Amino acid sequence: MSFHRKRVIMIWIFVIIAVLAAVFFILALGLASFVMTVKRQTLDEAFKWQSDHYDTSFYEKIDKTDYTVEGCNGYRLFVEFLKNPRPTTKYIIITHGHTDNRFGSLKYVPMYLELGFNCVIYDLRAHGVNDETNTTYGILEAKDLDLLIKDTRKRYPDITQLGLHGESLGSATTVTCMKYRPQVDFAVADCGFADLRNVLVQSVKLIHLPKFFVNIADVGIRIRYHYSIDEMRPIDALKDNEIPILFIHGEADNFILPSNSKRMAEATKGYSECHMIPKAEHAGSILMNPACYKKYVSDFLKNV
Repeated sequence: MSFHRKRVIMIWIFVIIAVLAAVFFILALGLASFVMTVKRQTLDEAFKWQSDHYDTSFYEKIDKTDYTVEGCNGYRLFVEFLKNPRPTTKYIIITHGHTDNRFGSLKYVPMYLELGFNCVIYDLRAHGVNDETNTTYGILEAKDLDLLIKDTRKRYPDITQLGLHGESLGSATTVTCMKYRPQVDFAVADCGFADLRNVLVQSVKLIHLPKFFVNIADVGIRIRYHYSIDEMRPIDALKDNEIPILFIHGEADNFILPSNSKRMAEATKGYSECHMIPKAEHAGSILMNPACYKKYVSDFLKNV
């Protein structure tokens, strides 16, 4: 083979490698952006969805107070306090799910009002009317929640009982917050993930893509956001946790599999319960069977 031909072949090899590397890099960054960027609902969109699925008329009648709380690294969180019509010193902080906002928490408010709680709802970072940023699937969100807990205790000094309730990403945030030993009396974690990797693997499986796409996304997340998918593991916060946690999961949830809640219930050091709601899909348990849901929460509170 002539020197000229060898040179041409080598050039083509380098070109092919460069093109493949560029494609990989673009794909990795694109997948990272898809995973870490929130396509947020507006407050109006979220409230309309809630109103289409259950009676939200209580919201207009209840005494409300809006304010902001400084979260991690000075990030501003928009918060709303819903005062129970009956005087009470029990409070619950409710954290909504991915792409939703504080109005996504409204479905749980009537239950907690009936159980004698004042309710604090808020927009997770990157959600609602908060400033645009990326999500971290519980890493910074848990720090935000810890600061919100401290603010709540300072703002409402009459508190005799303070609990947490989270749905989906809100559940992951609630569980991850346990690592900071928050001053709360209990937590309810609905359809949360034990680790983000298994959720992403399940997601690509549902759209018939090979699971190595998750690894490609992880490379992009490391480069662009300086995090790793394997850092997003709420279950790791439970090793020494002694705060009682009630895990609830829809039995028909094929997005975040019910095994996530079962794993976390087994992992936590303290008291835990884990209940499945038959036929309920992701984040739909309280709408599928509100009476059963309320009984699980009520019985759990009596037990703890």
